[in-house]
Amino acid sequence: MENDFEVLISSFLKTKIGLSNHFLQTRLANKLKTNLLELFDNKKFSKAGTGNAEFISQDLSVRSDSIFWLDRKHDNKSENEFLDLIDEFVRYLNMTCFAGITSYEFHYSMYEKGAFYQKHLDQFQNNSNRKYSMISYLNDNWTEADGGQLLIHQLGNNQNIDPTQGKTIFFKSDELEHEVLVTNARRMSVTGWLKSS
Repeated sequence: MENDFEVLISSFLKTKIGLSNHFLQTRLANKLKTNLLELFDNKKFSKAGTGNAEFISQDLSVRSDSIFWLDRKHDNKSENEFLDLIDEFVRYLNMTCFAGITSYEFHYSMYEKGAFYQKHLDQFQNNSNRKYSMISYLNDNWTEADGGQLLIHQLGNNQNIDPTQGKTIFFKSDELEHEVLVTNARRMSVTGWLKSS
């Protein structure tokens, strides 16, 4: 497990974009996907917005995915197993990098065909406690024709990242602008932020 954590952290230190193709093991990814689809089919998801509780805007010309927040209060085995993994990663990150992470928040994200998210930063203008963004993908058999790539904007080195199952992306929330390109198939992930108070 620590090796997968180290892959994510080492690639982040080299390129400002951490990438691990196996942060999520197949068994857990499949469990999360099953849970996500059940919740989505039961209409538990909400249209995503931009901003935080103090100022939130829902503009489908900016963002058109739907989300469901993970919470241990749901007492769902799949959610809890994922959050246990995040607890382990945060401990390792704080121990090895003195990151000072004290909390986190994660949600399922569903992009249906035609959905997208325009270029943005993950940190709020009125709150700087989001330190790192993390995205774990749940899409097996994804092809380039399915679209939905994560486009990360870096000076002279933009990166297109396919949202393939098991892959996890990790970067600083206040540094890298990014967008989700229009998807041609259902695109699923667990997306969240590591925070310091």
